[in-house]
Amino acid sequence: MKKVIDILAQKGSYVVSVSPDSKIISALQIMQEKNIGSVVVLDQGKYVGILTERDYARKVVLLDKNSSDTSVAEIMTTDLPLIDRTTSLESCMVIMSEKNIRYLPVVEEGELMGIISINDLIRSTIKKHLETIEHLKNYIHA
Repeated sequence: MKKVIDILAQKGSYVVSVSPDSKIISALQIMQEKNIGSVVVLDQGKYVGILTERDYARKVVLLDKNSSDTSVAEIMTTDLPLIDRTTSLESCMVIMSEKNIRYLPVVEEGELMGIISINDLIRSTIKKHLETIEHLKNYIHA
């Protein structure tokens, strides 16, 4: 059974981050430049939350806030479940599905080790299925 550590070993633990006092417009510009849907929020190097496109749409656009005047801390998500490197990918899928979320912070001993996204889980599942298909083809042709 694959675990979070397997995904982190492939993609690495690097995360794009902003500080809580950053303005939303700056975070959005970073997200646009990097072609990503979220940024991790770090306060003095410690994980405090995540800012997602969903946060922006629901807490800025719909509430008619100004992206240039509003800080990331005002709208970031802070209550995501935390996982560690030993969490199974199946458990991650269950958590994401039950809570209708797209990201899980990987934290151990208070340190952020990385972020697992729903796309990471999809890629891993596809890879696993393709490997199974290849094994079955080899078995049939042997």
